[in-house]
Amino acid sequence: MTDERRPGTVGNMTVNTVATTAFHVADAAARRSGVNVRILDGLADVRGMVALFDEVWQPDSGSPLMTVEHARAMSHSGNYLAGAFIDDQPVGACIGFFAAPPGVGLHSHIAGVTGAARGRSVGFALKLHQRAWALERGLTEITWTYDPLVRRNAFFNLVKLGARPREYLVDFYGDIDDAINGGQGSDRLLVAWQLAHPAVIDSCAGDRREADVAELVAAGAVVALDVADTGGPRVTPGAAWGRADTVLVRVPPDIEALRGADPGRAREWRSAVRDVLGGLLEKGAAVTGFARSGYYVVEGISS
Repeated sequence: MTDERRPGTVGNMTVNTVATTAFHVADAAARRSGVNVRILDGLADVRGMVALFDEVWQPDSGSPLMTVEHARAMSHSGNYLAGAFIDDQPVGACIGFFAAPPGVGLHSHIAGVTGAARGRSVGFALKLHQRAWALERGLTEITWTYDPLVRRNAFFNLVKLGARPREYLVDFYGDIDDAINGGQGSDRLLVAWQLAHPAVIDSCAGDRREADVAELVAAGAVVALDVADTGGPRVTPGAAWGRADTVLVRVPPDIEALRGADPGRAREWRSAVRDVLGGLLEKGAAVTGFARSGYYVVEGISS
């Protein structure tokens, strides 16, 4: 952990009562993952981070995901760059920059973990470190984007961390030709992580709230998008769920594998999720939960 503690407040709570606890929780997560998480500030650290991102994303263009010069400038100007290490070898990294309005939030731009370190909750340890770092600076939220089709990322962001989607962004980055996005557009969900919210505090401590799909359906929730027998999307006509209090929107088990095996079907999923989930959020609905089986829980639907 960084030792650059700064005074400040989060709401009516002091940094001593919020950030210090957050650092303890982050330290415990790092120990469970078997990693050391620390701020990256030297040129060698920055070069290692850039190389790690390229290893994870494998950009087809041959250009780095982020240049050393850009990352070095961000580090020197006080933004967030951190890495996770096993025996001094980098296995994960995260970079973020201060966001508008000033003094409120951090935008987490890129976070990645090498294939060799996946399954150890290294990403979770990195995010908890980032949360503590932001809290000690008096920030109240962290935002970032992710592909709504990637089920494991949705579970990680919405259940393990307790973040909540704020906006559906259509083709946010344009086409990205890399090993993960496969040149199939770049729709994203912008999520906001309210750092001192009770639900976030509980999630970071391991008390997570995963949606119970069977219970929701029994209470009247309607499935607007599901997985068909063919593996493609099956959209329920809007008349069947347009006035429901709760709507469930499902994503495929592994969109990244599907992009490689059946690009056409993967594009069908992009279109269906954009129309259904994106359309609901555009009308003012809110994602309030997620289930490991791939269902977004959407409430507050306007008739």
